[in-house]
Amino acid sequence: MQKLPTLSGVLLLAFAPLISNIHPVIAQQNFANCQQPNIGEYLLLVLSPTPENQKQLRTALPTEQKTVVCQYNNQTVTRVGGFTNIDDANRWARYIQNIVGLSATITTRATEPVTRQATQTIPNTQTTKITYDPKILGEGYAILVDYFNRPEMVSSLRNAVGGDVGFVSYGQRPYLLAVYTTNQKEAYNTLKKLSETGFVAILADGRKVVLLRSIVR
Repeated sequence: MQKLPTLSGVLLLAFAPLISNIHPVIAQQNFANCQQPNIGEYLLLVLSPTPENQKQLRTALPTEQKTVVCQYNNQTVTRVGGFTNIDDANRWARYIQNIVGLSATITTRATEPVTRQATQTIPNTQTTKITYDPKILGEGYAILVDYFNRPEMVSSLRNAVGGDVGFVSYGQRPYLLAVYTTNQKEAYNTLKKLSETGFVAILADGRKVVLLRSIVR
């Protein structure tokens, strides 16, 4: 992996606006779903819905860097993999944001695979104090965890983060909300900690996350 000049240790989120006018050619293509990262690998998923976006990204990256256009959460993205630590992924995500102007999501894979179940189950919620009031989280850093339809993961995630766990929707998929913060360092540390302890965690822009329940039990 070609190294970039030293950049400030900032955790990048997808702060570039979404591109609403998708090119008609790209809209007709059916890309395969993105492959998940290998264990211990950090992955960039760069929102690139048009051929022009994809060309700009390839031009900005080293020629030896492998990229794949694929589908993630019903969006066309470019998969940029091969990062072995979150610092390198952060630097390249910031580079892509600054040079190309495209937003990127950092994701990784649990150190141990989690078995999926066939049917989707929503974690139980408190009925006496918590009301259903969906809203956008807002500007900030959201660390989301794929619970693989296993509500029992709420307890272990709560223990891991040392606090309450929420329930959100991101890219039309349900996730557990481990942490929502405006503190970059806290988000950085939480993502790293959860991935190292076996959770499938991703970093998301809070402005694109819908809070469904503030606390789940």
